[in-house]
Amino acid sequence: MAGTRKAASPGGRVLLILVLAYIFNFIDRQIIGVLAVPIKAELILSDRQLGLMGGIAFALFYSGLAIPIAWLADRRSRVKIIALSVALWSGFTALCGFAQNFWHLFLARMGVGIGEAGGVAPSYALVSDYFPKEKRARALALFSLGIPIGSALGVFFGGWIASNLDWRSAFIIVGLAGLPAALLVRFGIKEPVRGGFDSVDGAPSDPAPPFAEVATRLARTPSFWLLSFGAASGSILGYGLIFWLPSFFSRSYDLELSEVGWFYGSIVLVGGVAGTWLGGWLGDRTGPSDPGSYARIPAICFLITAPVFAAGLFAGSLAIGWVLFVIGQMLALAWLGPVIAAVQHIVPPNMRATASASFLFINNLIGIGFGIFFLGFMSDAMTATYGEDALRYSILYGLGFYLLSALLYFVASRRLRKDWYGHEASLSE
Repeated sequence: MAGTRKAASPGGRVLLILVLAYIFNFIDRQIIGVLAVPIKAELILSDRQLGLMGGIAFALFYSGLAIPIAWLADRRSRVKIIALSVALWSGFTALCGFAQNFWHLFLARMGVGIGEAGGVAPSYALVSDYFPKEKRARALALFSLGIPIGSALGVFFGGWIASNLDWRSAFIIVGLAGLPAALLVRFGIKEPVRGGFDSVDGAPSDPAPPFAEVATRLARTPSFWLLSFGAASGSILGYGLIFWLPSFFSRSYDLELSEVGWFYGSIVLVGGVAGTWLGGWLGDRTGPSDPGSYARIPAICFLITAPVFAAGLFAGSLAIGWVLFVIGQMLALAWLGPVIAAVQHIVPPNMRATASASFLFINNLIGIGFGIFFLGFMSDAMTATYGEDALRYSILYGLGFYLLSALLYFVASRRLRKDWYGHEASLSE
C-alpha cells in the first residue's frame, strides 16, 4: 500500500495539469456562444442554424466516439489518449476561423467534437486513480472547475478578441493557444496504477472486461440511468444557457460584444467556481456514509435553480440580474463533483473510463445536441408571438428541464446505496 500512495503523491500536480487541459476544452467548446452574434451577422444565419452548428455538429461526434475511445483508455495509456485529444480539438478550433459558410463551420465544429471525445472520460478515470475514494468528489470537483473557468475565459477572450480584431481571429488564437497543453499532459503526467486506491493491498485492478460485460452491468444498474438522464436534463439548460445567454444579454440589454464578455463571463466564473467546489465539498462530507446524498445534493440545488434563473430573466436592472444569475449558475453546477464521483463508485475500477463515457454519451448527446438546438428552435418559433423577447421566453420555458432533473436525482438517491460497487465493505470502514 505504501508503494501505491507514493505513486499517487503527485496527485495535486497531475490534477493541475488536467484542469489546465480541461479549461482549454471548455474555452474551445463554449467560445462559439459569445461569437454567435458576429458569426450570425456575417454568415447570415438563423437561430436554428446556430443551434445546429453549436450543438448537434459538436455533439454527434463528441458523444458517439467517446465510448470506443474510453474502451481503449481502459486498456491503453490514458495519458497519451488525453494528450492527442487536446491537440486535435485545439487544431480544429483554429480551423473554425477559416470557415466561409455554415457548412464549413459545421464541419469544423464536428472536428472539435472528435478531439474532445477522448478528453473527459479518461481524465475522470485518471483522477480516480490518483485520489482515494474519500477525496474523490472534491478532486473531481476541482477537475470540473475547468468548466466554469474555461467557459468564462471563452466568453472573456472571445468577446474581447472579436471586438478588437474579429471572430475569426478569436478562433485561431484560442485554438493555437491550447496546443502546448497537449505537450504538458503527454510529458507531465505518469500513468498511475489502475484501482490502486480501491484494493486492500494497492494491487492493480483486474484487466478491463469486454465492452459487452460493461454494458450488461450498466444496464442492470438503475442508478446509472437515473444519474445519466438527470444530468442530461440539467445539461439541456446548462449547455443551452452558456450558448444562448450571450445573445440574450445582447438583444435584451443592448450590450456590446465586449460588455457581454465581461458581464456574462464574470457570472460564469464566480457562480460556476463557487458551485462546483461547493458540490464537491458537500459530496465528500456526506457521501461516504450516505451514498444517496451524491444525488440528493444536485436534486435540491436544481429545485432552487429554476425559479432563481426565471427571476433573473425578468430582472429590472443589470445589477440585480447579475446577482440572480450568479446564484443560479452556482446551484446549476453543484451537481458535477457528487454525480461524477457516484458514477466512478458504482462500477469496478477497470470499467471506470467506459462507464464515464457511457454517462457522458447520454449527458452530452441530449444536453449539447438537443439543448442548444431546442432553445434556438423555440426562439425562432416564438418570434411571431414575442418578437425581440422570443429568446427570453424560450429560456423561461426551458427551465422546466431543471425540475425534471431534480425529480430524477431524487429517485436516484434512493437507489445508490444498493447499486454501490463494494458498498458493504466501504460503508463498514
